[in-house]
Amino acid sequence: MCAGEFHPSRPEQPREFALPEAYPTMQILYPFAGPVAEYFTQLDNPDRYRPDQCPQCQAKQPLTAHGFYTRTLIDSAFDGCIRVRRYLCEVCRRTVSLLPEFALPYLRSSVTVIALFLMARLFLGKTLKEALLPAAPYQRGQSWVRRFRAHAESLSAALSALIPPPPAPDFVARALTMLHTTGWIPAHRFLFAGLRHHLLGWPGSLIPDGRRVTIPPAATTG
Repeated sequence: MCAGEFHPSRPEQPREFALPEAYPTMQILYPFAGPVAEYFTQLDNPDRYRPDQCPQCQAKQPLTAHGFYTRTLIDSAFDGCIRVRRYLCEVCRRTVSLLPEFALPYLRSSVTVIALFLMARLFLGKTLKEALLPAAPYQRGQSWVRRFRAHAESLSAALSALIPPPPAPDFVARALTMLHTTGWIPAHRFLFAGLRHHLLGWPGSLIPDGRRVTIPPAATTG
């Protein structure tokens, strides 16, 4: 367990992050997609990629460095903890986290790991065991497949802003082809930074843009 990592009580997927119960930070992308080891060397300077306005209240003043939180990450050559820099808006008093582009919100596995799995499982027809990393629970792969299939149509529509939709037998094949052609991390950058789309689709409680939605109880009459 990483020191300072957020760990709610009910996991969404085996060994994955749980959904945030009361985690007020908004996540935006840190424009870095290189090796994890190189990412570590860039964290000491808070002025690097400091947001110049608040993405939540739109106040046009640079945000204040507000430390880090830690989270786990599984990549092809890394399995451990990373720090994620956080900034504070002095106007609305809400925080913004700069998530590296190789990571997905609320999932331990990196964009690359998930991309390789989905291409192997859904495009090449490999078994779950063949497509997953060694020792990864099969339930994780099942969850990724289920979420991707449910999200494939809207994903294809969103990516059509980047490339023309190719002929394909179904939306899953079309979305995979478009992601592969565009590049998974550039596509993730476009979807998340521009549209607040998640590659696997936001869970219901985080729709439409990755922040928890609270539905008030129905008013009673009497």
